[in-house]
Amino acid sequence: MTWLLLILALPAAVAAADHADLPPRVQVERALHEHPIVRAAEAGVRAEEANRSRLEAGPHEYALKLSGQQRRDRPLDITYREHEVGVERAIRLPGKATIDAELGAAGVEQARVAFGDALHESSRALLKIWFDWQREVAAIQDWRVQVAILQRQREVIVKRVGAGDAARLEALLAEAQLAQAQAQLAQAEARGADAASALSQDFPAVRLPEVIDATTPRPVAESDEQWRARIVEHNHELRVAVLATRRGRLTAQRLDADRLADPTVGLRMASERGGQEHIIGLQLTIPLGGTVRLASARAAAAEADAVAAREARVRARVEAEAKRTVAAARSTHVQWQRLTDVAQRMTDNANLLEKAWRLGEGQFGDLQTARRQAIEARLAESQARLDANEAHYRLLLDAHALWSLDDDADHEH
Repeated sequence: MTWLLLILALPAAVAAADHADLPPRVQVERALHEHPIVRAAEAGVRAEEANRSRLEAGPHEYALKLSGQQRRDRPLDITYREHEVGVERAIRLPGKATIDAELGAAGVEQARVAFGDALHESSRALLKIWFDWQREVAAIQDWRVQVAILQRQREVIVKRVGAGDAARLEALLAEAQLAQAQAQLAQAEARGADAASALSQDFPAVRLPEVIDATTPRPVAESDEQWRARIVEHNHELRVAVLATRRGRLTAQRLDADRLADPTVGLRMASERGGQEHIIGLQLTIPLGGTVRLASARAAAAEADAVAAREARVRARVEAEAKRTVAAARSTHVQWQRLTDVAQRMTDNANLLEKAWRLGEGQFGDLQTARRQAIEARLAESQARLDANEAHYRLLLDAHALWSLDDDADHEH
């Protein structure tokens, strides 16, 4: 009931299938399922399903024994042909089959969770590389705007120099500032091409849009504890660790049960003295467990304790990571708000200085400094906006409120 209330408390926007600044869900689903890590995890599920069938069938199989011989009776000078046929099979003792079935089921469940983990980790990788590309695209757009502004500024200076209203030095400074901005634009375009290539290489099913809307970051509405609890609840790494502990305990129980070895029952039929004598018999073989079986059981119990200790370490790390994820979503939003205000103030200041300079008031050096500060502030605001959006989507992704393809995969399997 608690988790139902948490789910219902999420904002309606979270439940949207697609977001304007993210790839369409159809492309995301295809890209993730085609990723090599996900395909390997899916094969792991099939392997564990086959392993479950093996464990349920048991380790023992029927064995056919055939033998032939000749018997020579010297006093009678007669040679007899004799043969023997036998079938035997070991029988699992009561209780072992139950443990084997539980081991098989636990293995399949762990593989399915690992498959969901592969989908989730691939989703994280896609989200990161997608926003890396968006950052370069935003930088390209910002530098193009600044280059256009500086080009218009240079044209004004050239005209003023020609009219004798400005010194030649101002034209040289304007040329230098424009050249620097053009170099920054070229570098941003190169980085953007590399980011697009990396995205297409890792996730070819995701098509890069020509235009991306600048989405306004959304604040984190729910409490930190609600988000942290939900992230921990849905964390695949922790669930894999819990299931690994369970499998370790079951393996230790199975090896402890094996200290009492399974008996082998056989049926034997023989023909002796050339068919004059026929023998039908049953045989029972009981292995006597010793030091080897005891040591194996003790080793498995120690390994189960080690796996349980690793689970505790994973749980602590997951809880700490969940707190950092929530904190990052909040702090990046606050940082974006502050930088937005700074960028607006810097832009207004540069525009006022430019207006004053055109009217013949103020120094061109002051205008250059203000313009450079405005450029830096605008670039910082764009990057902060994308950082806030990425942190927010990362929070939704870890809380299974974005895409949630791993949940769909669990139901499919």
